[in-house]
Amino acid sequence: MPKMKTHSGAKKRFRITGKGNVKAGASHRRHFMRRRSQNMKRTSRLGLILFKTDGENIIKYFLPNG
Repeated sequence: MPKMKTHSGAKKRFRITGKGNVKAGASHRRHFMRRRSQNMKRTSRLGLILFKTDGENIIKYFLPNG
């Protein structure tokens, strides 16, 4: 049986926290930032923690070694 490989795109986009949650970057941060509110820009710096079921699917299918 071959080894399971980590999805290359997923390892660039997601991180697994110490508690086992999956952290992702915020969306809509690439361009047109002048029309975003200051509050949106500030809160999206940190990224976000995905919902539990979404995180479990990411770990199961894309980050099996993470």
